Amino acid sequence: MRALVQRVQSASVTVDGQVTGAIGIGSLVFVCAMLDDTCATGDWLAAKIVKLRIFPDDAGTMNRSLLDIAGSALVVSQFTLAADTRGNRPGFSRAAPPDRGRVLYERFSASLAAAGVPVANGIFGADMKVALVNDGPVTIWLDTAE
Repeated sequence: MRALVQRVQSASVTVDGQVTGAIGIGSLVFVCAMLDDTCATGDWLAAKIVKLRIFPDDAGTMNRSLLDIAGSALVVSQFTLAADTRGNRPGFSRAAPPDRGRVLYERFSASLAAAGVPVANGIFGADMKVALVNDGPVTIWLDTAE
């Protein structure tokens, strides 16, 4: 799986003019299931993100995790993270097919919640508008294949 994690002060996702998910302080997580991913892959990635120390401690050092700050996660599916950009028109053949991607996306979100992180979601496969206040800015790329 691939994830782009942004430390945010707030974030929301809107579909057809309706807010489907919103958080305050925490992480906005764009996630993409790849062809070879399994539920175990998503579980590992969720555990990594929950423990990722990207939030400042009292000294201003990135030393706290989502759990440490009692932060939330807004999880948004984004198959374009699988883009092959060797040419000028991106290809997405490395992304999991939509039916499998949905299962892995939902499992990933459930794994975050099971770890104690409040989770809000976008709508899988929808045309979404995402708003955020990036904090730092801090943006981290994670790829379970690496």
